Amino acid sequence: MAKQATKYFTICPWQIAEDHFDPDRNRVAESVFSLANEYMGARGYLDEGTTAPTLRGNYFNGIYEYDEERGGEYLGVVKHSHYMVNSVDFFAMELRVDGVMFDQAKAQISEYRRVLDMKSGVLSRNLVWERDGKRVELGFERFLDMEYPNRAYQRVTVCSDRDADVELVFKTNFDVLHWGQPAHWRQVAIDRKNAGIVCRTQTTSQLVASVSHVAANCKGRWYLSFGDRLACNTLRIRLDAGRKFVADRLIVNAVMKRGGNADELLRFASDELAKQVAEGYDCACKRNRDYWKKFWSRSDIQIDGDEADQQGIRFCIFQLQQTYHGADPTDNVGAKGLTGEAYSGHAFWDSETYCLPYYLFNNPAAAKYLLAYRYNTLQQAKKRARELDCVGACYPVATLNGDEACTLWQHASLQLQPTTGVAYGIAHYVNVCKDRAFLVDQGCEMLVEICRFLASRGQWDSANRYFGYYAVMGPDEFQMMVNHNTYTNFMAKQTFLYTLRAVRSLSDSEYNALAAKTGLTPDELDNFERCADKMLILYDNDTKLFEQHRGYFELPHIDIDSIPSEQFPLYSHWSYDRIYRNDMIKQPDVLMFMFLYSSQFTAEQKFANYKFYEPRCIHESSLSPSVHSILASELGLSRQATDFFGFATRLDLDDYNRNTCEGLHLTSIAAAWMNIVYGFGGLRSDGELLVLNPALPPQWTRLCFRLTYCGSELTVELTQDRLKLLSTDKIRLVLYGKEVEVCNELTVAR
Repeated sequence: MAKQATKYFTICPWQIAEDHFDPDRNRVAESVFSLANEYMGARGYLDEGTTAPTLRGNYFNGIYEYDEERGGEYLGVVKHSHYMVNSVDFFAMELRVDGVMFDQAKAQISEYRRVLDMKSGVLSRNLVWERDGKRVELGFERFLDMEYPNRAYQRVTVCSDRDADVELVFKTNFDVLHWGQPAHWRQVAIDRKNAGIVCRTQTTSQLVASVSHVAANCKGRWYLSFGDRLACNTLRIRLDAGRKFVADRLIVNAVMKRGGNADELLRFASDELAKQVAEGYDCACKRNRDYWKKFWSRSDIQIDGDEADQQGIRFCIFQLQQTYHGADPTDNVGAKGLTGEAYSGHAFWDSETYCLPYYLFNNPAAAKYLLAYRYNTLQQAKKRARELDCVGACYPVATLNGDEACTLWQHASLQLQPTTGVAYGIAHYVNVCKDRAFLVDQGCEMLVEICRFLASRGQWDSANRYFGYYAVMGPDEFQMMVNHNTYTNFMAKQTFLYTLRAVRSLSDSEYNALAAKTGLTPDELDNFERCADKMLILYDNDTKLFEQHRGYFELPHIDIDSIPSEQFPLYSHWSYDRIYRNDMIKQPDVLMFMFLYSSQFTAEQKFANYKFYEPRCIHESSLSPSVHSILASELGLSRQATDFFGFATRLDLDDYNRNTCEGLHLTSIAAAWMNIVYGFGGLRSDGELLVLNPALPPQWTRLCFRLTYCGSELTVELTQDRLKLLSTDKIRLVLYGKEVEVCNELTVAR
């Protein structure tokens, strides 16, 4: 892969630090320094504003707008998309010293350092502003509350070596830009006591309120003013030489996703602010640090031998926890989380295939909520199936609110992997967490509706010999309108089979309740069984190869190593139709289902398909290298496993794809966790028992990670010569091919 790292941030196991300011890297730094707590997120922009390139972004989970409805398209083509909208800028401020506004991009600064501390969740920036013979020390600090998600905190410190006039203007600003255009919030209420504003979205009528209180350690003159969608709290003081001025802003943000009364929302925010003020900045900061300490004690991954990988995986885990931890069953994991506007805040099929495993083994309750999101949007999935002339439930390719948001018909109408991904997620969750109640209450209903869609979307061949899917697009999005994509056919077959097992495991009363709710009949179950039994799977017993889709082996071959690196990404340099006219693969397709259902394939099959498909994959998706690394590690191809892992944990930190400026790759961050635990940790979780086949990469001397499994905590510690397992309860698993029972401690030589 012709991807190169851009080294900018300093290497430190528990911090992400910037020790100099580069305006050209500012938008990348804004993404990397993003803060979130699932409820809301703020990019790491400079509080006081800057003339450097910037994307000042603040987002709330589930707050979105509709775009203009399109007309004249064919039936089934999405006409009304939606997107996560940039919201109130609650950290906005201006700083003037002796009447001169501070602009970091233009000012003469020294002793600069900006740090994201992953032990506390605090983003801090300290520097010296040198002007007119004065040295003005400035400090900026912020964090979002992980326990009280409405609350945000900001601290500003100023100290001058000479007397100075200081003016701070703290702003609550709804007059923000979304992708460079006005976001068009409409002000509906204000709070003159707490510098508060409530605004409403234009097309969804959702409400967002922001109120704040400022406390300072110096007396001065306060001014409170309001404009359209703007509240300003201004403080002017005469600062004596050597005295440190500290101002704390305590902020409460509150939303009503389904509309409501603005005054009621404002009262709630004001009451919450009073509680926040009573606690104060320092106590809240300590409480947040305690939250992260507890979190790291159960979810940390420790790597000895490579500080860059250690920093990288902690950054990934930190951002995963910030983005989603199961606070609300109406939330999901957007591809960019709450860190930018690319992908419009949408969730994709990555949620169930890449993100869910992290939560399964670190926060099972959050994993259940991810699936609850799909249950809560089941009616929209059923509506989408009808739009495609089918029955049952078709889950969207891209969505924030449950409706299909992808306006590209070749993706929204041809890709079935979001739907089979939901079924896979249900099966994976129930298998790992043993939550039969979820299967009975919600899972089976979703599975039945998914199977109805798969049965109606699939077709029998002209001779009625086999069943499969025509005119589809698999995970390899470089092949469009293909017949019998093997990933699609295989995943549908597994969905049918699992649904049949699940339904047949129900008691009579449970089955009757399901049938009453869904209208399920024995004839339908028989049809699901026929579809599964006759599903066409393109496989050659001699070569052990699965053909990616019918006719794939006949496609013109292209040597991907012959493509000049400056032509990547291909979507930007090749015509759209040119991409489809060869056997080049965007991301794993056959290898993907072999990873998801690992226990169903032999090592010989995996090796044959890896050797065939790996040289054809260009990894245009950031999700791709991790799956290749996992399979390479399993197959003993340690050099390739290490090479593919090379940028897994540092994709955004080192800006490998040159697009970190748009926001973080949250689903790729989840893939990095899988790369370590499923790759070098050798975890497999699709069978009846957990499987572990750990293999330490040569550059590491030690790897330690923890898994939550069936109410027990399993610690895996691996060095080059031994493996130690610790469990809080008895756990049966398969270790290096042998079934063992771990009770307290098990140590084996490698």
